[in-house]
Amino acid sequence: MKTLVKILLTLLISVSVKAQNTVGPLDGYAPQVGTLVSMLNDMKNRVERTVGNLSVEELDYLMDDKSNRIGSLIMHLAATEKFYQVYTFEGREFNKEEEEQWGTAMSLGDEARDKYQGHDVQYYLDAYTKVREKTMELMKQKDDAWLAELNAAGNMNYHWAWYHVMEHQSSHLGQILLLKKRLPNK
Repeated sequence: MKTLVKILLTLLISVSVKAQNTVGPLDGYAPQVGTLVSMLNDMKNRVERTVGNLSVEELDYLMDDKSNRIGSLIMHLAATEKFYQVYTFEGREFNKEEEEQWGTAMSLGDEARDKYQGHDVQYYLDAYTKVREKTMELMKQKDDAWLAELNAAGNMNYHWAWYHVMEHQSSHLGQILLLKKRLPNK
């Protein structure tokens, strides 16, 4: 009996682990759109797991005067995704209000180093989550043919635009991981 329980437990664990490492269509989305959303969500989950237990001091850490704070990088991820929302779903760039809200996070640099500090991790993750929820809502309205459409400038299709959002998040996750390894007392 003990052997059977061990086998069943091992099988259950391996099935659940495999299920966590899949990419594919999601209910409520066109197949390719849902697959793209599943990849975006996986990347966001990786960012959240990486930063979820960091203190305010760790989020504010500056490795040197040219680096970014981890908190700033999370805001940058949210701002970039927000920009691609308006660019791909509305065919425009940020308006004045959006530029005021997101411009510093988009640009990073000195202004972002000054602005994004003193907040706990939930502040940053809430901003990121709010943007992602809007992305998911808007993606539900699109079909797979939309992914192949070119933007108004004709220089990218929407699939590439959202692939770029994902690879951009991956690149900055690498920065976050580097900064996390360089934290004092880690």
